[in-house]
Amino acid sequence: MKRIILTTLIITVFTTLAFSQKLTQTVRGTIFDSDNKLPLIGATVIIIGTNPLIGTATDLNGIFRFDNIPLGRIAVKISYLGYETKTISDIVVNSGKEVVLDLTMQESVTTMDEVVIKAYKKKGEAINDMSQLSTHSITLEETKRFTGGMDDPARVVSSFAGVASTPDGSSDIIVRGNSPKYMQWRLDGAEISSPYHMDDQNSSFGALTALNNNLLATSDFYTGAFSSEYGDVLSCVYDVKLRSGNNEKFEATGGIGLMGTELTVEGPFKKGYAGSYLFNYRYSAISLINELGIVDVPGVVDYQDATFKIVLPTKRAGTFSLYGLGGLSGFSMENMGPTGLSTPGRPTTSALNSKDFLKKNYLANLGINHIMSLNSKSFVKTSLNYSGTGANDDVFETDTIRTYNIDNVLSVDSISPRMHMIQSRIVNSTIRGSITYSNKINAKNKIQIGAKYTLYSFNYNQNIFNNEEASLININDFKVNLGTVNNFISWKHSLNEKIDIVAGLHNMNILTINKSTLEPRLSIGWNINKTNSMHAGYGMHSTTESIHNYYAKIPQNNGSYLEPNKNLGLLKAHHFVLGYEKHFSENLIGKIEAYYQFLYNLPVENNDTSYYATINEGIDYRYVELVNKGSGKNYGVEISIERFFDKNFYFLLNGSLFDSKYKSLEGVWRNTRYNNNYIVNILCGKEFKNLGKKQNQILALNAKIFFEGGERYIPLLRDAQGNVAVEPQNDRYFDYSKAYNNKLDNIFLLNLSVSYKFNKPGATHEIFLDLMNLTNSQGKMAEYYDVSKPGKVGYSTQFGFFPNLMYRVYF
Repeated sequence: MKRIILTTLIITVFTTLAFSQKLTQTVRGTIFDSDNKLPLIGATVIIIGTNPLIGTATDLNGIFRFDNIPLGRIAVKISYLGYETKTISDIVVNSGKEVVLDLTMQESVTTMDEVVIKAYKKKGEAINDMSQLSTHSITLEETKRFTGGMDDPARVVSSFAGVASTPDGSSDIIVRGNSPKYMQWRLDGAEISSPYHMDDQNSSFGALTALNNNLLATSDFYTGAFSSEYGDVLSCVYDVKLRSGNNEKFEATGGIGLMGTELTVEGPFKKGYAGSYLFNYRYSAISLINELGIVDVPGVVDYQDATFKIVLPTKRAGTFSLYGLGGLSGFSMENMGPTGLSTPGRPTTSALNSKDFLKKNYLANLGINHIMSLNSKSFVKTSLNYSGTGANDDVFETDTIRTYNIDNVLSVDSISPRMHMIQSRIVNSTIRGSITYSNKINAKNKIQIGAKYTLYSFNYNQNIFNNEEASLININDFKVNLGTVNNFISWKHSLNEKIDIVAGLHNMNILTINKSTLEPRLSIGWNINKTNSMHAGYGMHSTTESIHNYYAKIPQNNGSYLEPNKNLGLLKAHHFVLGYEKHFSENLIGKIEAYYQFLYNLPVENNDTSYYATINEGIDYRYVELVNKGSGKNYGVEISIERFFDKNFYFLLNGSLFDSKYKSLEGVWRNTRYNNNYIVNILCGKEFKNLGKKQNQILALNAKIFFEGGERYIPLLRDAQGNVAVEPQNDRYFDYSKAYNNKLDNIFLLNLSVSYKFNKPGATHEIFLDLMNLTNSQGKMAEYYDVSKPGKVGYSTQFGFFPNLMYRVYF
């Protein structure tokens, strides 16, 4: 009934909209050489499909401009003698905001007597031309179009092949069976801390990130066999790019919805100067949804964040850009049962347990980038940034104690005193400085050389309730600095106009513990013809484990504590990738990619009867003695067919078949907790334009169907007949000998979104409704002990129906 009321409300609002005159907008931009960052003078720019043809050329500063372009969607083609022709499609032209494009072009490989054999930049390829394997390019329009995104870039990538997220409502990124804690976030090319609100100490859990889709430029997402510039990562790299603000006129965007409010402002510093600013602020009170009775949220959840980017070009000293991303978040959950949030370090065991969970987080990222062209062949990029995160967790629990008489009939229910079970205080900060030199030696050869110094500062104090002591005991208490140096060299060689080879080395040095690696990387791309291509490659990769594992305090029988993990080594992996692409047309592409990843030096518990390995560690971490003697393997195949948005519709179909295993000292190959075995995505959308009396209204419908294999879990103890045989008096609930052997329900999701835009002079209005898990599917994820349920087994289930209603105005 609530969904019907919401839908009726939206339709009623839509039908009241009225419009005025025929509207147009300005489309402009700048074109640079991708290898030396200098402007291209005289490049040809045309708007495809116009009659008569609309075209222009760039000026002395590489700038082009089109005025009075009708509203709707356009595609732009840019060409330049000796360079690859490039098409930018799916450009949305609205009345409330100018279209400002920052474009790059790359020199073509073969030139003979000024007659250029041109290559064409294919849709969906990564911005970084040194990356040829397992790449995805994500445009601003895709982040808005894919339903279920909640304006969060982290949720958007779950629509790609091989990518999943935990179905409990978090937006973690699980790639090819790897833990989300082994991914790397970047902002404008520089590594940053985890951008999640309400994050955990592994950076593996969060409801959503502080990043906002409306501020993004085209970004790159890499899922394996990374190029040599990326180090200290095993799972994936998400290089999020912020767009520049409008450098000619002031513009703003305001929004209000069920999840909160936001405001974006941008504009020039002064007339005639190419510099600009961009600033966004969001405040959300998810508890409002609870008050309206739409979704049952057991407490108060709030977050706020701010993002900015300032671009400062100079005449002789290059271009400086400053950026920032910060956020505050927290929640207060009371009387949560077993289906509520998991307690850090303490898995849900019994329905008789009730907990209060108080959490506060902050994050801050500030940085400056400087790009300077040295000559017509090379440029240098320097970067300096700071990242800081903090998390305060307090968990209190009470137990219902049941007393039975001699006939095993319940006689008394009593409530235990409220106990402080978890007290955690974490403050981390990081300073990074990097420099990268890029030189295009000639049309066939390009090199990049880079170095980065990182200084980490960690401050941990964690206490957990101990049953024997009947009080909190300290399990982590340290303040430590850790320095690392990363170096890389990468060389791209074009054998001819069809075959590119990228080879490189990455070197990582952990100064504090004197650990070092030398990691070779190699990829080959073969454009068989304009419609068929293949790629293959290899990469060796390594990373450090989460810092708390190195300084864990392990209790001894005599009451003392040891810290045996300080010399723990690096986790390492070999990545192999082989892929094929078929372009059936300019807008229809098919891909298939097979991969194999062998992981070694994995930290596992130093016990030959234990299943425990840190690659399964999420919010349910354990502090035990670890050794680098585990191994793992991920292998699979990913298939996708994508029709890019054209003629008012698109679709994306992809599927992944994979296996993810690991082996601890017990010598048994087990499933990792992320081994769902298969993932299927079906996305499609249709846009209806030129609606209304003045033909200025646009209706967009988008849908997503998601299938995934069930969640791996640790079962309750059972006897030989399969009956639950837990021992609450001894705190024994789970059968760890069968950890991750089986799955529960397969996961199904249906998301639907509706967007309606209407244009008025100087403003564009948009109403957006996103209905996530429309069928309220409740797939089982894990089990716990509950004497009131059949078989004494209760289940935690996937996150239910969730609506996101937003109104925005662009002006």
